[in-house]
Amino acid sequence: MSTILEMRSITKEFPGVKALSDVNLTVEQGEIHAICGENGAGKSTLMKVLSGVYPHGTYSGDIIFDGETVEFSSINDSEARGIVIIHQELALVPYLSVAENIFLGNEQRGRTGLIDWNRANAEAGKLLARVGLDELPVTPVGTLGVGKQQLIEIAKALSKEVRLLILDEPTAALNDNDSEHLLELLRQLKAQGITCIIISHKLNEIAEIADRTTIIRDGRTIETLDMSDPASTQNRIIRGMVGRDLEHRFPERTSVVGDEVLRVEDWTVFHPTQPDRKVIDAASFDVRAGEVVGIAGLMGAGRTELAMSIFGRSYGRNISGRIFKDGRPIKMTSVADAIHHGIAYATEDRKGYGLNLIDDIRHNVSLAGLEKLAPRGWVNGNEELRVAEEYRGSLNIKTPTVLANVGKLSGGNQQKVVLAKWLYTDPDVLILDEPTRGIDVGAKFEIYTIINKMVAAGKAVVVISSELPELLGICDRVYTLAFGRITGQLPVAEATQERLMELMTIERDQPLPTKDYVS
Repeated sequence: MSTILEMRSITKEFPGVKALSDVNLTVEQGEIHAICGENGAGKSTLMKVLSGVYPHGTYSGDIIFDGETVEFSSINDSEARGIVIIHQELALVPYLSVAENIFLGNEQRGRTGLIDWNRANAEAGKLLARVGLDELPVTPVGTLGVGKQQLIEIAKALSKEVRLLILDEPTAALNDNDSEHLLELLRQLKAQGITCIIISHKLNEIAEIADRTTIIRDGRTIETLDMSDPASTQNRIIRGMVGRDLEHRFPERTSVVGDEVLRVEDWTVFHPTQPDRKVIDAASFDVRAGEVVGIAGLMGAGRTELAMSIFGRSYGRNISGRIFKDGRPIKMTSVADAIHHGIAYATEDRKGYGLNLIDDIRHNVSLAGLEKLAPRGWVNGNEELRVAEEYRGSLNIKTPTVLANVGKLSGGNQQKVVLAKWLYTDPDVLILDEPTRGIDVGAKFEIYTIINKMVAAGKAVVVISSELPELLGICDRVYTLAFGRITGQLPVAEATQERLMELMTIERDQPLPTKDYVS
């Protein structure tokens, strides 16, 4: 096996931060090479250096591709050599068709110089077949799910005659079925001679798919593991990532459950633009003080829609049902009402809805609780700064200053800022939607610890997660959701992944089981 890529002594600095320090990476032709590390370790920065997002001259060190030293001044330069990167945030235009997205910037032109749409659609159809999609090339991308959009990104890469494909957290937003389909596609690309670099925090997927794994910690290369070696276990990778053994993936907690804090009864929600489409169908659940309650469901089951509709009717129309707080009925017709009643919701889309990415950490932390900082109508800037600094320390947000732009933080640290924003409102009920998506095991442990501290203080926490082991590791009870219906409720002591999956896959018109269902 020959070497296709070497990165030697790569060092990259930002103002006040050395993101990469003397990093080395060697990738062999035709292998799937994983890169692991905590959030902020420098993984994405290294790939942006390789792909020309950070051009030559903004870093030190050498890149040798296919035996030749290369100096990329833009992403177009790297793509011309067959290096294509797919970022964690997909770069697709939702209002354009699949074919238009695949050939955006690489249009299929005829003899007259105009776009040959017949040719574009025909070539797009071939690429879609190659990645296992049967969608029509004229389909608007925005109508497709995240899993299919990820495959369209790969089809787009294949249209550029890719030799080295870089995927940054490709399965972070995918369900288990879509993730497995994507991993199988990577195996097929490997068989075709295409080399892949994959960045992922899902260590079980790394163990399943990677030939070798390079671990980066604090901007430095730690080691490269041969994944065929029995010693290259998930615990070995974790030790390299965090610099210590992680004896438990989930912090221990003594559960002390108190009185009911929130109860939702017969909650029904219709789609905001399709008034005949029922998204949530008579859902009922409750959560008590000192309790962590999980909500499990496949993508499209209505988990986020349920949470957002409860949180000040942020989603849906023709909403009916009842909400009780501390045993008394309440009405929440706005987000401000929800905050007033002591309910907070941390969205799964931290970049789109959870944070103002062009503002600093200080303002993001105070955003939901400005009334506390402005008793006379003016925000107390000194107090705002003090509050932000307090959460920077208590949540271990890795940044030299709270005046730093939140968009520059790693995913795990951005998630901590989202949590700080809602913790500052001092909620009685905190709803967390995919709180650990796309972050590393160390940061996950820190967020689980924050959850434990909240319930130890008598708060109630609802966790929505696609990772069943996570729900089984941190929750007291788990509700399952399918087609907008609550299909079951299990105490964690009696729950298994298999039983939860059975309840999550009940068909729309199938009667609900009585054994594991509690209304």
